[in-house]
Amino acid sequence: MGVAKASAAALLQHQNGGGSNNKLAAQQRKPISWTVVCGFLLFCLGLISLFTGHVASDLEWYSQRLVKRSFFSKLEGISRVPIDIWKSEYSSYFYGCSQRGRNFAPAVPQRLSNGYLLIGASGGLNQQRTGITDAVVVARILNATLVVPELDHHSYWKDDSDFVNIFDVDWFISYLAKDVTIVKRVPDKFMRSMEKPPYTMRVPRKSAPEYYLDQVLPILLRRHVVQLTKFDYRLANDIDEELQRLRCRVNYHALRFTKPIEKLGQKLVMRMRQMANRFIAVHLRFEPDMLAFSGCYFGGGDKERHELGEIRKRWETLPDLSADEERKRGKCPLTPHEVGLMLRGLGFANDTYLYVASGEIYGGDDTLRPLRELFPNFYTKEILANEELKSFLPYSSRLAAIDYIVCDESDVFVTNNNGNMAKILAGRRRYMGHKRTIKPNAKKLSALFMARDKMDWDTFSRKVKISQRGFMGEPDEMRPGRGEFHEYPYSCICQKPISDVQTSRSGEQLGGNHV
Repeated sequence: MGVAKASAAALLQHQNGGGSNNKLAAQQRKPISWTVVCGFLLFCLGLISLFTGHVASDLEWYSQRLVKRSFFSKLEGISRVPIDIWKSEYSSYFYGCSQRGRNFAPAVPQRLSNGYLLIGASGGLNQQRTGITDAVVVARILNATLVVPELDHHSYWKDDSDFVNIFDVDWFISYLAKDVTIVKRVPDKFMRSMEKPPYTMRVPRKSAPEYYLDQVLPILLRRHVVQLTKFDYRLANDIDEELQRLRCRVNYHALRFTKPIEKLGQKLVMRMRQMANRFIAVHLRFEPDMLAFSGCYFGGGDKERHELGEIRKRWETLPDLSADEERKRGKCPLTPHEVGLMLRGLGFANDTYLYVASGEIYGGDDTLRPLRELFPNFYTKEILANEELKSFLPYSSRLAAIDYIVCDESDVFVTNNNGNMAKILAGRRRYMGHKRTIKPNAKKLSALFMARDKMDWDTFSRKVKISQRGFMGEPDEMRPGRGEFHEYPYSCICQKPISDVQTSRSGEQLGGNHV
């Protein structure tokens, strides 16, 4: 009420303060009623209340954006500065942090656990990797003893490799000993004493921890051994932070390749480094089955439509898709030629060294020729390691593991798709220091590729750089709730105080290429 009186008094003072010349006009005016004044003030207060209520409801969202923007503005000095295409300017401000918390209880001993958990990881190498990672977390949730997961031998790749042929199993068990008890097999004595064979079930995709506690644990307690089949992406993205960090310990530390795979992979990295100080690794997922599944069209005419159409018949439940609509939506993988155009548009010169990781490329050398012409320094594992590769050739997962190592060690990693390897490697490279990782913004790029002949090169390059902002693996692309946790491991990325980081980077900036 005091505010209302003060405001009314000020209003009246203003009306009566015009001097003697205005007295007559003032006397002729009607006095303003208290009802009008109070009504006006209440209206203003209502507007203020409405506004502040809206701000309060979105306070967390705004504060997160302001904090993030303020942090990056301190680093940049100005907004939207050019981006170094070889290395993130801000990688030194972030680091991987997956240590267990003080209150994270030690692993339950085998004799005290709730039973044995058998896991059948499905798919190819990187799909299996997600299953193995989540299997450890599920075993932790259930207080179960995990049996070393079995790998799928019946997938499209028909690889009969076991866990021990790809990963260092002893390291896997010992590294995670404080988190989960892991054994190589269910003890024979225990198996012989069982009245029934292990109970087998498949859980829904992205199941929350509560699902495992409600639906799997009672069976485990009753049967003592439970087998979960087709185990890939069967655990929710959003789980407790300590469990998320366990995911990171498994994926980025416990899953170490066997010595033969690691040795050959590092040899290929060394050979690339002997030819060039820095190189790009491109993961080209352009196999016939993948293209058929996408429902897209890649310019191969009736021959392509027939061949991919025949392959597509393998999946009876696939819907009919419009190739043009899928491309407009950014759902089609980039062709090798489009990958080359994107990289040249970003500013990579044609003397840049490329390591190309791929399986069977649809169309073979004819499909790869435009990329080779754009980047003549073109290498694959087959080119770099001819004889040494022979013992690995029958095993697609081991070949994929070699590609994984070279892609992980590269200065820049580029993918033409959003598949399992692309996601897993993107997450690992973020965790290992935000090494430059380029993911095509296919939705915007597809329109540029279609209009390529209608613009000069400088215009095309400028638009490619604009389209790719936010898809270059920068730290500010990390945010909770975005995509798969394996691709965006936000709980395992920590930020250093700005004051702790050296501001001088003259030794780090190797070139002048920017986006």
